[in-house]
Amino acid sequence: MIRINIKELLIPHWKVNDKISKISIDDLLSKNIKALILDVDGTLISGNKPVLSTDIKDWIENSKKYFYTYLFSNNPSKNRIKLIADELDLAFTYSGSKPSKKKLKKILDKIPYSSNEVAIVGDRVFTDILVGNRLGMYTILVDSVDYYGNKIEKNNFQSIERYLAKIITGDLL
Repeated sequence: MIRINIKELLIPHWKVNDKISKISIDDLLSKNIKALILDVDGTLISGNKPVLSTDIKDWIENSKKYFYTYLFSNNPSKNRIKLIADELDLAFTYSGSKPSKKKLKKILDKIPYSSNEVAIVGDRVFTDILVGNRLGMYTILVDSVDYYGNKIEKNNFQSIERYLAKIITGDLL
């Protein structure tokens, strides 16, 4: 019988405590990361505005020099995610059904790296971190961004989700 430890599934390997553009490329390289799977809503853009801030766009353009990069979103709007993917010249999946592993596993099977060489970056514990840990990926939790691409200092939904994860795991996220 295989025992799954739910506590381990909810704890990210790295909690950035800032937005995605504050992640150091050198830090990712030092962790032997070869590919990035990026969440879209909340992580790259506001849920209200499908426009990338300059610093996030520049960070992604720079990261593409070092890593295979792919957009993976739960958002059901193909047009919304395609708009961002086209701007960044990246392949994408919409309606990803995270934390289900099925669609993300298909993406991982197509890239030439083992799952522990792939980082998933997202702003949600119960979707991005959970699915990444379920697939043996390196998981990175970032803070959500607002309409202007600034870090949201107080995201009520994210705070509740992290509080629930803390109750389950005993760790402060």
